[in-house]
Amino acid sequence: MNLLKKKDLAAKALKVGKNRIVFNTEGLPEIKEAITKQDIKSLKEEGIITIKPVKGRRKVERRKRRRGPGKIKKTVNHRKQIYVKITRKLRGYLKELKIRGDINTELYQELRKGIRMRAFRSKAYLKEYLKDIEKRGPESVKILSSKTKSTKKIKKKKKKK
Repeated sequence: MNLLKKKDLAAKALKVGKNRIVFNTEGLPEIKEAITKQDIKSLKEEGIITIKPVKGRRKVERRKRRRGPGKIKKTVNHRKQIYVKITRKLRGYLKELKIRGDINTELYQELRKGIRMRAFRSKAYLKEYLKDIEKRGPESVKILSSKTKSTKKIKKKKKKK
């Protein structure tokens, strides 16, 4: 007897896969007569149709918990989000200062480079740096650019070796 259509109907009615449905051989005539989803549900309650348990569930659960050194995507994304927030905040503050006329274009460019290099952890650090510049004078602005040039030279030397 071919009961593939009945198996399809049972799978849809009971919301499981076709492979998990098992028909009891003693109740085959009753299964043949079943036409509606309600008939299938009543046959399941009687025990003529049974459902196999899901295989290999423990492995899936274990796999979810496993996280080695290669799975650091989450921390990288978090770090990037923090970087983006800080840079946006600092760049907005710099733009505001430039519009007000508190800083000139050269200083603006240097500070933007510093922000990109992550020289400032927060807005408070940037404000503190600006206060130091006011005390020392405009010559101290070149400190940031000299740091970048020296680090670039060091990196190039390391690559050549």
